[in-house]
Amino acid sequence: MIKLINLLKESDLPQNQWVYLNDEEKEEFADEIFKIIDSAYKPIGGHPNFKSSQDVLGSQKDAEYLVIDLDDDPDIDAVKISKKKEAGTKSVGMGHDGSQAAKNAVIRISALLLKNPGYYAEVSGKLKDILRSKYRSPIVRDEEVIRKVLKGKDVEINDDGSYQRKIGDKVYTKILMGKPNV
Repeated sequence: MIKLINLLKESDLPQNQWVYLNDEEKEEFADEIFKIIDSAYKPIGGHPNFKSSQDVLGSQKDAEYLVIDLDDDPDIDAVKISKKKEAGTKSVGMGHDGSQAAKNAVIRISALLLKNPGYYAEVSGKLKDILRSKYRSPIVRDEEVIRKVLKGKDVEINDDGSYQRKIGDKVYTKILMGKPNV
């Protein structure tokens, strides 16, 4: 049975506009948010910090969830997740419903944010290639800056400015993009 409050909340999400969710909305949409995060990260084995919808409400509750509805159904189609850190606002994840429109929207908002002072992300794989070639997102190659931004993290810097670091139980090769405050 659908509750009237759920219908009202769903209809309040503006179409084709990125909006931040408040704590009550995070709780309301936790399952939906996890589903689209899982959709985006499933091809690479899942997101290391989002294993269930409980992570939206628990370990990742302090994150900011920027969402968009792109179509006629009332569901969230894409999400951009970030956290406030010492070096600024760090992108920590994204999600999409699998549609090309949602994939494009979340990559575009990511690229736009990375060009702003104080916004940064650790990226790898296909997303790194798209942000670098199509959107020309700024890349941080200075080892001193990388180490300051990732303060307290065990990183091994490569000659090209990329680095390896362990996240969860896996080692990833990443690059730092954006304009962190250091």
